[in-house]
Amino acid sequence: MLSTLHCTKFLNGPGIALFMTYAPIASAAVKVPEGVTVQVSGNKVSVKGPLGSLERDFSSLPIIIEKLDGEVNVYSYFADRKSKAMVGTVAGHINNMILGATRGWRYKLKVVFSHFPMNIKVQGKQLVIENFLGRKSKIIVPVPDGVKVQVTKDDIIVEGIDKELVSHFAANVEMATTLRGKDRISPHGREGTPGVLDGIYVYASEFSK
Repeated sequence: MLSTLHCTKFLNGPGIALFMTYAPIASAAVKVPEGVTVQVSGNKVSVKGPLGSLERDFSSLPIIIEKLDGEVNVYSYFADRKSKAMVGTVAGHINNMILGATRGWRYKLKVVFSHFPMNIKVQGKQLVIENFLGRKSKIIVPVPDGVKVQVTKDDIIVEGIDKELVSHFAANVEMATTLRGKDRISPHGREGTPGVLDGIYVYASEFSK
């Protein structure tokens, strides 16, 4: 349950202290499921679950984070729209950390070509794309720590417990084969659309467990 009142101490001359109580204006609560450990130190949040551990520092944001009664509570004492949106965003990040540590994240990308087959492989900490549009130069996308990449015949499967790392890597792969100045259409998009340009497209995001 969220703390409804907080108390602030103001010094008012030697030996005199005034106290003011006030309630948060914007708040959000994230439930902590069984089997998950969440620790909050200041605005630093760490989550440990069956699939691993994640940490994130929200200290630069004008919010307050507490863990109370099996929930992580995020709140702000400012009434402006930006502060209220920030509370929801941070709560969403914390919820994604919990989901990542318990269920994991998976993004799927489709390899699409019309004439020049692409050769895609993982080499160490790099995803190497060869023969894109028949080009001799290779496209190399670094694979960050905590991200697992699997290449099948026509798909690239990206998994990890950190949603931001997984989604950003998938986006980087898609952008690496973006044709500048041309419209691209997802191979799993609307019916009756024009032909698909060569490239690699994110077409699904889901839990890995």
